[in-house]
Amino acid sequence: MDGRGSTAGVAVIGAGIGGLAAALLLAARGLEVTVLERAATYGGKLRTLEVAGHAVDAGPTVFTMRWVFDALFAEAGADFAAQVGLHRLEVLARHAWSAGERLDLYADPRRSEAAIGAFAGAAAARGYRDFRRRAARVHAVLRDGFMVAPLAGPAALVRRVGPGGLSGLLAGAPLRTLWQALGRHFPDPRLRQLFGRYATYCGASPFAASAMLMLIAHVEQEGVWRIAGGMHRLAAALADLAVARGARLLCGTAVAEILVAGGRVAGVRLADGSTVAADAVVANADVAALAAGHFGAAAAASVPAPCGPRSLSAVTWAMVAGTTGFPLVRHNVFFARDYAAEFAALFGRADIPADATVYVCAQDRDDAGPAGAAAAPERLLCLINAPPVGDARPFTQAEIAQCTTRMVARLEHCGLILHPQATAVTTPAEFACLFPATGGALYGTAVHGTMAAFRRAGAATTLPGLYLAGGSVHPGAGVPMAALSGRLAAARVLADLDSISRSRRTAMSGGTPMRSATTAPSR
Repeated sequence: MDGRGSTAGVAVIGAGIGGLAAALLLAARGLEVTVLERAATYGGKLRTLEVAGHAVDAGPTVFTMRWVFDALFAEAGADFAAQVGLHRLEVLARHAWSAGERLDLYADPRRSEAAIGAFAGAAAARGYRDFRRRAARVHAVLRDGFMVAPLAGPAALVRRVGPGGLSGLLAGAPLRTLWQALGRHFPDPRLRQLFGRYATYCGASPFAASAMLMLIAHVEQEGVWRIAGGMHRLAAALADLAVARGARLLCGTAVAEILVAGGRVAGVRLADGSTVAADAVVANADVAALAAGHFGAAAAASVPAPCGPRSLSAVTWAMVAGTTGFPLVRHNVFFARDYAAEFAALFGRADIPADATVYVCAQDRDDAGPAGAAAAPERLLCLINAPPVGDARPFTQAEIAQCTTRMVARLEHCGLILHPQATAVTTPAEFACLFPATGGALYGTAVHGTMAAFRRAGAATTLPGLYLAGGSVHPGAGVPMAALSGRLAAARVLADLDSISRSRRTAMSGGTPMRSATTAPSR
């Protein structure tokens, strides 16, 4: 497995979405790319579990920001929609607080406004309209100024967006928490719960996360999609295209150390003792794993230690079950009564809340009605947030059994009765094993406070030739954001290798110049 040709070689550690995106773009530019994944299959957190012979999505289940993948596939010479079957949902999510308190949000904002008005009154409908416009302004500034751009500090961000974008930044109330900002629009605490839940998309608390996260409301308004065949199909499409463009994908292949020679990355040493030479390494692993020394001392010294509390973990139930009583759609949220108490348990006591909000993804449904008879078995993922203590205090079987009882009680309070046939439970301890050095945290560090987003690591490290991708680095957590991190890492690799190539050509006196990484022909 050793050796280099004249084309630059890149090793990608981890076949999560960030690693696959980087591998695809680098392979499409003609680089020799080897993706090394310690698990038996690719996808990272985008995983499935087999339950009673059915593949159940057991990781991210909400697909948004389709434009990220349209652009990614187009850059690699492919059509995303032709590779991945997509269906846009009309009902974004169904929310419940009790059997008599239900509220749907829709792809059509006018329908959402009318539904909110019927649920909480005309003032709430006007508050939603103002909130939606405010979220759109924040998104318009941060999409190009922050999400798709290399990491920059606050002052650099202000310069980047210019005077015209400053009002959009201020609209995000960066010095306020999301919960505080929502109070301006929604006197009804149930609506603050609904929109405050967007903080959990990043593994954070709405009582501590920046109000900037209101932009997620606009992201969902742009489209929530169902992927035919499940979310893992997205990872499969990325992997298939990367291989078609020349990348090698090696699953069941763990990396033990990132190798260094002459002050820069030289490749990786595998767990079996063999090595893979590389001019660059993209680490699609949680930054905490690098900082803890899981890939060697040189890599550990090149990244900042995670700063701030860990993000949320989860307890999940992937199941095949019949359901009665509540008309599930694809995405459903069953809210606990006391949101402040829920997050005080998660981030204060580091415990599973006594009454937790439950998310249910009904994977055989779209906007309305079951795929078959009312009680026919269907694939469900039930999830509650949990503290990231899987490496310090694994919950006992008795605690998880009690957690299951409380979860079922929350659903029944809202009218949903489960009739499980088979269930696979995943706890913070299992997530900690899947993602070392995290304690089960699923989103890197929690984005608590105004400066948290700027404290994430960027694509480059202090070790020449080592780059970072994934949900724990800029621009943040979530499937599309991880893909953007892979794009930023690939761009930095290409720029740096091109610079090295030009320097070497300049230093050569005669002979054949090296081929530039950025001008290598596409495959």
